[in-house]
Amino acid sequence: MAKDRFERHKQPWTGEEAGQLRTLAAKGQGLKQIAKALNRSEESTKDFAKKNKIKVAKKR
Repeated sequence: MAKDRFERHKQPWTGEEAGQLRTLAAKGQGLKQIAKALNRSEESTKDFAKKNKIKVAKKR
């Protein structure tokens, strides 16, 4: 399986992306869906959410 390549490597988060992350997390979306919607890696999304104290649902 090939990994998805992210063209936006190491780009800073915008306020709009942060707001969208909060909205999607509040709706109960999982990390994978949020990362895909924001066109970010799962690690970047998880780190940003943790740093900003945003709870992301754990989908299994």
